[in-house]
Amino acid sequence: MTDTATRRGFWALRDLPVVGWLVAVLIAALIHPLVPVPRWLMIHLLLLGAVSHAILVWSRHFADALLHSPPRPGDRPEQSRRLAILNLGVVAVVIGVLSGIWMITVAGATGVGVAVIWHGISLAQRFRKALPGRFAVTVRYYLTAACCLPVGAGVGTALARGLGDPLEDQLRFAHAMINVLGWVGLTVIGTLVTLWPTMLRTRIADGAERAARRALPILTASLVIIVGGASAGVQYLAAAGLLGYLSGLTVIGVPLVETARRKPPASYPTWSVMAGLLWLAGCLVALMIAVATVPSWAAVGPRFEWLTPFLAAGFGAQVLVGALSYLVPMALSHGPASVRAANAAIDRAAPLRIVMINGGLLLCALPVPDLVRVAASILTLGGLAAFLPLLFLAIRAAHADRPAPEIRRPGRQLAGFAAVGLAAVVLSVTVGVALDPAASRTNHNVSAGVVSTGQTTTARVEAKDMRFSPATITVRRGDRLIIVVTNTDSGTVHDLVLETGADTGRLQPGRSGRVVVPVVGRDLEGWCSVVGHRQMGMVLHIVVTGRSAHTPQQPVPGDHSPGDHSSTAGAAAALDFQKPPRQGFTAHDAVLPPLSEARVHRVTLTVEEVNREVAPGVTQRLWTFNGSMPGPILHGRLGDVFVITLVNHGSMGHSVDFHAGSVAPDRPMRTIAPGESLVYRFRADRAGIWMYHCASMPMSAHIANGMFGAVVIDPPGLPEVERSYVLLQSELYLGAQGGPVDVAKLRADRPDAVVFNGYVNQYDHRPLTAKPGERIRIWVLDAGPNRSLSFHVVGARFDTVYSEGAYLLRRSSPGGSQSLALAPAQGGFVELTFPEPGRYPFITHVMVDAERGAHGIVSVTR
Repeated sequence: MTDTATRRGFWALRDLPVVGWLVAVLIAALIHPLVPVPRWLMIHLLLLGAVSHAILVWSRHFADALLHSPPRPGDRPEQSRRLAILNLGVVAVVIGVLSGIWMITVAGATGVGVAVIWHGISLAQRFRKALPGRFAVTVRYYLTAACCLPVGAGVGTALARGLGDPLEDQLRFAHAMINVLGWVGLTVIGTLVTLWPTMLRTRIADGAERAARRALPILTASLVIIVGGASAGVQYLAAAGLLGYLSGLTVIGVPLVETARRKPPASYPTWSVMAGLLWLAGCLVALMIAVATVPSWAAVGPRFEWLTPFLAAGFGAQVLVGALSYLVPMALSHGPASVRAANAAIDRAAPLRIVMINGGLLLCALPVPDLVRVAASILTLGGLAAFLPLLFLAIRAAHADRPAPEIRRPGRQLAGFAAVGLAAVVLSVTVGVALDPAASRTNHNVSAGVVSTGQTTTARVEAKDMRFSPATITVRRGDRLIIVVTNTDSGTVHDLVLETGADTGRLQPGRSGRVVVPVVGRDLEGWCSVVGHRQMGMVLHIVVTGRSAHTPQQPVPGDHSPGDHSSTAGAAAALDFQKPPRQGFTAHDAVLPPLSEARVHRVTLTVEEVNREVAPGVTQRLWTFNGSMPGPILHGRLGDVFVITLVNHGSMGHSVDFHAGSVAPDRPMRTIAPGESLVYRFRADRAGIWMYHCASMPMSAHIANGMFGAVVIDPPGLPEVERSYVLLQSELYLGAQGGPVDVAKLRADRPDAVVFNGYVNQYDHRPLTAKPGERIRIWVLDAGPNRSLSFHVVGARFDTVYSEGAYLLRRSSPGGSQSLALAPAQGGFVELTFPEPGRYPFITHVMVDAERGAHGIVSVTR
């Protein structure tokens, strides 16, 4: 194909990448529990990958058409190079963020910025040389949009590096606004001035050109105000900018609405684009209200993160798929009959797909149970994913020897497709409710034989700081009670469970749920069922007023407390300290990781909930960093910088606190909700072995259930030794088999076992090793959360003892030491040599703890 024939026919670098990015989005959505930062990944694969590629391709196409600028020799290779740079840049950004290697992210963002700047320069050159055209203003939209993405990419690169708070929250918001409203929004709005009437097959509305000219400065100025307000931390300024952007949308929207009124949408492409614009407007209204009303940028973050998928899927994906459904048949077909055949193929089941996508999104936006939301998400994903096979069917139809005639479906058939889509939405709700008892569970025994008054009492309750507010609800005897619970914590998941079994389901920060009691006849109690929250005081009292208000509560058959794991003896009953581990058991590696050459350590800690054996035949549901208890041991030198990315793949809020660094705890140690991440940066300027742990409340439960680890910073001049080991002592408060920590035992300080490195007596069966005369260094940390440690090696003495950053005994001293005493969160090391072969037990000399699991062996052989 020659350079003058670039608009029609297949062009691999133009046509394939957007399909590849959409397939990548689909794969990421299906495997999202297995990948780090899944929300970030899916959004960037869609918007930075698929949408940005489409913008480079089609904005150039429309600019050439509007400027009457035919392709010139060399245009196609030049465009191919730009597209290659863009797509390689996006791949590098994704790899850099997922791997935590910032320089790869920088290289990728640079590539993306270079490609878009080059694209903008090319458009500007054509715009300057072209004769004035009626709708050349569209090209001005493209030029303005091209100025946005390089700025947004630069801000995103800085965010990947990690910034101090609250600047990070502010710039994350600015980054999203520059890219979504600037790069994507301006391009879409400018294109629809002419594309929308073309898709509807009608003439352009009167005044469309004038509206486009008036709207561009409003939209641009508003975007500057939004970004400036966010960067400066002025919420009302950012909210005013959002209002201005909505005003600009209104100006340009008038001729678009007039066009649709004259010729209503009647195909998948037009319905999809229209739905996308409605989602954009709705999200901007919700975002403007949130920014204007919440108390701080820290509170803006959860609301914006909640809206982001609706902007991406509702606006970005629907506009992209709708536009491509119209443009691809035009670009790849050869003649009117071919175009009609392709359009008919890609328009199949259009009402069904539209209802599935938008009905699913609306369900996700409502306070529905988690399983209903999952079913709705699958519905939306399926509706969007249908574009891919239909696209290939359209291409095949367009290139058939004899294209099939255009099929005009009667209105009743279209209505039937819409009804099927609606039925699918209803079915998703039904299936979700059927699989999630929390969605519909009630217990009518609470009426206590009372006749309903026919009145309804609605109570609104906030869940925050381990409390319900108000903590007591008063309701008249016989009333129907609706409790609306809103989680106003910034990062912690909560719920409300009534003693009847009814509950809200788990509520992410900023989300609301409700429980209904059909007839209240007696006092009731509710609580948060997230492990430990009830014990911390998250209890709600429902008090009935009127006669017989205090009707004695009768036992309710089958009554239970979902998610409340207190005083369960199941796993403890299976505990046998003499029982050997199963065949093939591998002990936790106690060898200190070697020092690397790097002075900046980039580490991703992923919160994972895993079932792990903690003693022979005893399994617990642990909350872990990177799947193990304890978490990774980090090893560095004085002055090293640690950049930690915490990713929460758990089912509740978690956090991390590194004792090795000095930072204000407000932001880096904040609790983040499931699916979120944060960057924690500190400099190790003091030597020692330092604990890190989850700092979310109740902290004792999070530590006891596995969320702890250590950072070892070598003291200056630390001599080399033949072997270095690391032992972390902690306690086990066993819940049910396969369940989490028993908080009642924890609060009573009644551990079932005390262990080194997470498993009862594991080093009795898989000993540490040494040779006679070798110098051995054993780093020891007491992770607690409650018990002290007196580390002792039977049959040996310590000639070097280092505790909490200072030497208590050096090798040159004539004295010796028999134990290293540590309180919870304290650590140090001991050094010793073994005079002869043998099996040397190491224990805590708190003997009751040594006898319940804190015991191991050093096997010394020649």
